[in-house]
Amino acid sequence: MFRLKENHTNTKTELMAGITTFFTMVYIVVVNPVILADAGVPFEQVFSATIIAALAGTLWMGLFANYPIAIAPGMGLNAYFAYSVVGGHQGISYQTAFAAVFVAGIIFVILSLTPFREKLIEAIPENLKHGITAGIGLFIAFIGLRQTKIITAHPSNLVGLGDLHSSSALLAIVGLAVTLILMVLRVNGALFFGMIVTGVIAYFTGQLSFDKGLMSLPSLPEGMMIGNPITAFGDVIGHSLYAVVFSFILVTIFDTTGTMIGVANQAGLMKGDKLPRARQALLSDSIATMVGSIFGTSPTTAFIESTSGVAAGGRTGLTSVTVAVLFLVSAFFGPLVSAVSGIAAITAPALIIVGSLMMGSIAKINWNELDEAFPAFLTVLSMPLTSSISTGIALGFISFPILKLVKGKWREIHPLLYVFSVLFFIQLAFLQF
Repeated sequence: MFRLKENHTNTKTELMAGITTFFTMVYIVVVNPVILADAGVPFEQVFSATIIAALAGTLWMGLFANYPIAIAPGMGLNAYFAYSVVGGHQGISYQTAFAAVFVAGIIFVILSLTPFREKLIEAIPENLKHGITAGIGLFIAFIGLRQTKIITAHPSNLVGLGDLHSSSALLAIVGLAVTLILMVLRVNGALFFGMIVTGVIAYFTGQLSFDKGLMSLPSLPEGMMIGNPITAFGDVIGHSLYAVVFSFILVTIFDTTGTMIGVANQAGLMKGDKLPRARQALLSDSIATMVGSIFGTSPTTAFIESTSGVAAGGRTGLTSVTVAVLFLVSAFFGPLVSAVSGIAAITAPALIIVGSLMMGSIAKINWNELDEAFPAFLTVLSMPLTSSISTGIALGFISFPILKLVKGKWREIHPLLYVFSVLFFIQLAFLQF
């Protein structure tokens, strides 16, 4: 079913890759409820909804697209939901905001059923694709360094070196050293075993504890957030939430598209400028966004942490199915998942190492042509500095056609690139979040 031999992999490798991806991204089932709680949504509601959305999207990705890419509610989009949509609009309840997410999901599904999103992948210039991959690599490495406080905020320089004597930094450095040694020795599942060793050290040094037990039953205290689709459309029209829906769609499209290109490039799954089974893959996040909004969570996206599973050898949908099954199991192990995902140093070494692996794409950029190189450079640079994949893509999309026009090469640019250059300019100038 998953064509393991054809993809030069085996069941053990795929299962190990799925476990690795799960543990690098499972923090979302705790972080997402914490952020949406600021909008008034009950923690238990979002915890369960996050798992349902991740389960729907990741299972679809594994079973229908056969890719090792996991789907879950996206960071950034949840903050926009909580602080800009609900917090920034008087009279907008979180129930109404979920209606906007649902409408965006419906439109998203329709777009995914057309050739539009596949054409978009083909329209992205080769150098920008390499820039997206490298930029995501820098971004996730920076996330790992920031989460463990190896890198911290600085009053003058914005960022600076943290306290390397802190327990979090020391644990991350030891975990990084152990994982790198296993990687260099070519141990199968090195990233996963590195996390296991780091977790054991965290437990015996008192950083990891299970005070709240290991298991609890999941619940949806408010039931379904969207009971009637017609009412949802009515809420969006009644509160004029068109800009909100537009922002959700635009950012999610490019978060997911960029991540899929980055992961597929790393796994060697791209066929020239095309992604095989792109439509099936791109349907996964749109379906998950729609399903997630019904139960109470913000829009979903492909997770950049999927690269950790690819680095561990994942090449097929069996990796994604493994992730989905683990998400389902995690619904009954809320306290355990919360304890492990609360220690960033356990998963951070995997993010840092995967970031270094993804940086290999930077060598494929044509640095001899400034009109090709600078948009790619801007994409690479801005992703970690703005903490946003879509912003990096936006700046690349805006600068690329401008430089080509100046050089008289406007015919080389796909028409879709012009369209999204204008849309991104509007989004950054007037709808920024």
